[in-house]
Amino acid sequence: MKWSDVVFKEDFKAARQSFIQALKTDKSYIREYRIRSKAKDILWIQERGYIVCDSKGEMEYISCVFFDVTETKKLQSQVQQSQKMESIGTLAGGIAHDFNNILSAVIGYTEIALDETDPDTSLYQNLQQVLKAGERASDLVQQILTFSRQTDQELKPIQVKVIIKEVLKLLRATLPATIEIKLDVSSEFAVLADPTQIHQVLMNICANAGHAMQEKGGTLGISLNNVELDSYFMAKHPEIKPGPYLQLTISDTGHGMLPEVLERIFDPFFTTKEKGEGTGMGLAVVHGIVKSHSGTITAYSDPGKGSTFNIYLPVIRKDPASEIRKKELLPTGTEHLLLVDDEEAIVNSEKQALESLGYRVVAKTSSIEALELFKAQKDRFDLVITDMTMPQMTGENLAKELMKIKPDIPVILCTGFSTKIDEKKAMAIGIRAFVLKPILKQKIARVIRAVLDG
Repeated sequence: MKWSDVVFKEDFKAARQSFIQALKTDKSYIREYRIRSKAKDILWIQERGYIVCDSKGEMEYISCVFFDVTETKKLQSQVQQSQKMESIGTLAGGIAHDFNNILSAVIGYTEIALDETDPDTSLYQNLQQVLKAGERASDLVQQILTFSRQTDQELKPIQVKVIIKEVLKLLRATLPATIEIKLDVSSEFAVLADPTQIHQVLMNICANAGHAMQEKGGTLGISLNNVELDSYFMAKHPEIKPGPYLQLTISDTGHGMLPEVLERIFDPFFTTKEKGEGTGMGLAVVHGIVKSHSGTITAYSDPGKGSTFNIYLPVIRKDPASEIRKKELLPTGTEHLLLVDDEEAIVNSEKQALESLGYRVVAKTSSIEALELFKAQKDRFDLVITDMTMPQMTGENLAKELMKIKPDIPVILCTGFSTKIDEKKAMAIGIRAFVLKPILKQKIARVIRAVLDG
């Protein structure tokens, strides 16, 4: 068997070029390429050699040694992935800060308009939809931030069908028009899960399905059903308990997988994609996420007929209708508040919202002006609410200066996103509450009362 028959075709050109270059120069070379072992494993080989020539300068033989550098390559890939995620996190943070400020204004003014609109009108219903969309956008930004920062798992009751619809909105723009999407998500039951990680599971599997159909097109099917897993199923999957589960099925009509490939799809770093198109970690991550949610995942495939993934997650034994948020009476007050935010649209909407709750509010768009006012009238204010990112003086530094003047003044710090401070750091310097934007009226109303009432 020739060397060219063993080397991956994607690596052949570069490896051959390094050899040709050695012939023209000092006759020594180092080249790296992938081969497939007898066990079908993909190995990275580093070849170090020296070309020995005869008296006429013609190549006589090659002296070389081979090193298996597969593990080194894997570590390099992990470092590169980590660096990429760090860059994504930085970018996402900047976008999130600006986007959350925009959402603060959208949500704030929508809530004000709702308070002034007759609930029996179509306008009220339309505004409710605007508010709902704003809240979903806020959740999506938080999901992006959580994923990019690789934070700990945060389990809460979620409806998977809502996340499915979000994912499809993102995917539809990237999938070719030749791929049809068929959706059947009838289940209303909730599961206890991290929404960001469920989002990641869907994105990874659906992206793989799209890749399998990118040349000839096909159908991407997503369904959601309630199932009762019995002892027969448990015999094959002893890691989970019997009972009611949510079955998420993702199928495609792509090229499918051979049995030997299907056996290894959840192995870390295993991939059948071309170089640069995949790290081999996508389905390994999916497998880990599903297991951490006390669920299981199965895969079926026939070459030329497509693939099907079934994900089983235990449902919450509770009527989902009882999870619908009911309108609550918001806590109110008459205290005097100092509100600081450099975005005029945000500070105006927040001022109106707080005044509608009965508070007396003085609003400032400059942290310096707010500090000067507080120096002159420190006993006038019962609470300060300040944004974090502002020119001249940040909310963190403003809070420190205010507490120097009046140590017992309660401060609430708000931010769209900040790498400089989090809730733990804020509490450490004496700030009473840390609130992420966009700020809903009901949320800030409860936080204010909790802080003022100790």
